[in-house]
Order: sequence, then C-alpha cells, then structure tokens
Amino acid sequence: MNVKYLAYIGAILNATIVGLSFLFTKIALNSSNPIDTLSFRFTLAFLAITFVMIILRRKPISLKGLSKKEFSSLLLLALFYPTMFFSFQTFGLVYASSAEGGIILSLSPIFITIFASVFLKEKTTWQQGIFIMLSVLGVIYIFVMKGNVVEVDNFLGFGYLFISCLSIAGYTVLARHLTVNYSPLQLSFIMVSFGFLFFNGYALFYHLNAGDVATYLSLWGNGSFLISTFYLGVLATLLTSFLANYVLSKIPASQMSVFANIATVISIAAGATFLNEKIYFYHWVGAALIIIGVIGTNILKEKQRNQTSDS
Repeated sequence: MNVKYLAYIGAILNATIVGLSFLFTKIALNSSNPIDTLSFRFTLAFLAITFVMIILRRKPISLKGLSKKEFSSLLLLALFYPTMFFSFQTFGLVYASSAEGGIILSLSPIFITIFASVFLKEKTTWQQGIFIMLSVLGVIYIFVMKGNVVEVDNFLGFGYLFISCLSIAGYTVLARHLTVNYSPLQLSFIMVSFGFLFFNGYALFYHLNAGDVATYLSLWGNGSFLISTFYLGVLATLLTSFLANYVLSKIPASQMSVFANIATVISIAAGATFLNEKIYFYHWVGAALIIIGVIGTNILKEKQRNQTSDS
C-alpha cells in the first residue's frame, strides 16, 4: 500500500509540473521559436540526467546487447515521447493558448483506452463508448464556441495539439510494457538522450541553413528564456519522464491517466493568472465534459478489470 501511495503522489506531482509546463512554454516562445525552445529544453535535460547518472554511478544500457525487437521498441518509444509529443505540443502552442493546450492534453486517457483496445485487445463496452464520445464532444464544443469562422492558425494549433495527445497515448501504452525490463532512470536517459540528439541536430541544421547561428547562441544570455527552458528541460521533461516511468511501473496506465485531469485545471488557472489569457465559460464547460468522460471511462474500465479477475 505504501508503494501505491508513493505512486499516487508521483502521479499528482507529475500532473502539476505538466500543467505549469504550458505556461513556461508560452513564455519561452515569446523570446524564440519552437525549434530553439526544444533544443535548449533537451540540452538542459541531457546535462541534468548525465549529472544524475554520474552521481548515482549508474551506467546507461548497452545498445549492443539489445535484440532488434527491443531496439525497435525503444526507438518507437523515443519517437512518441519526446520527439513527436514535444514537437507538436510546442508548435501547437504557437497558435493556441496554454489553457487550450492543457484541455486538449486531458483527452490522452481516451486515446489510451482506444489504443489499448486496438493494440492490446482490451475490450471496450458501449458504456465506455458513451463516455469517450462525451470527451470528444467537449473538445468539439470548445472549438465551435471559439467562433463561427475557423481561422487557419487556430485549426493548426488544435491539430498539432491533437497529434501531441495521440503521441503521449502511444507512449503510455508502450511504456507500460517496457517498464518490466527497464528501470525508470534507464528509460528516462534513453528518451532524453534521443531528444537531445534529435532537437539539437534539427536546430543546427535550421540555423546553418538560415545563416544565423549567432541568434541561437545569443539565447544563452536571455534570462527569461533560460529560466523557462530550465523548467521545461529539468522539471517538465526529465523529472516528469522519471515520475511517469516510475508510476507506470507501480499502477496501471488507466489509473495514472486519471491524474492528468489535474494538469488541465492548473494550465487553465496559470494561463489566466500569469499570461492574462481570457478564459471563457465554454472553456470550463468543455473541460468538464472531457474530465467527466475520462473519469467515467476509467471507472468502467476498472470495474471491468475487477470482474474479469474475480471470474
């Protein structure tokens, strides 16, 4: 029971950090573009986790001893998270508010349920289908209420955030399987290292092609940008990666996904408080529909799991 309580505390802390990450991403984007933000984010995360590995005297896993199947699974995991998840989230927040980013992220448990049904052959009841549709209607409601005319930028923002949501769902289902053979620290090191190489390679190519490497280097002197990317890299990337992997090793993915709703509330409150984002009634209504749908889906899933184990 103590281990489970620690997992719950880890899930709550993880959701809180994630909820505030939308705020810090918006602050970082005020000083730079998404590419540089991601590059700095994972540079700081890589430096931090390397320091942790040295202090703990832990060695990263050897890629030489991995089978093709194991290597492919780890590569797919790193592709989902951090590559696709943070790329589409950051580009999405260029066009959407931090509150809307948190609201869309709260859909991830619904996609986890759908992915588990398709890839893990977990059965989904018609009652769960109703709650899933309720969450989807919450997003549609927000999108429609934003205006009769859908702007291209607005559509792009929501589209990118949806893909980001799909990515974290794919990661969660896959990570639940991989935590059996790898420790949370090992998985975190693999994902952060992959993100460090990918996003820095991306940024280097971008600036060399544009001929403005000096612009990239000048960001090391931008205090606001560095504070934001430090939070994003060390806390919202490294610490949440470790926490997520730890929690997934102790409790089912469906239970952890419920705690993601805390991030939604925090992202809405942070956007309104620190960025003066306008939060309308329809944001709260849509968020409530999504959260009710998520909780309902997971409660029914837990009942289904208990009935299966009893029989």
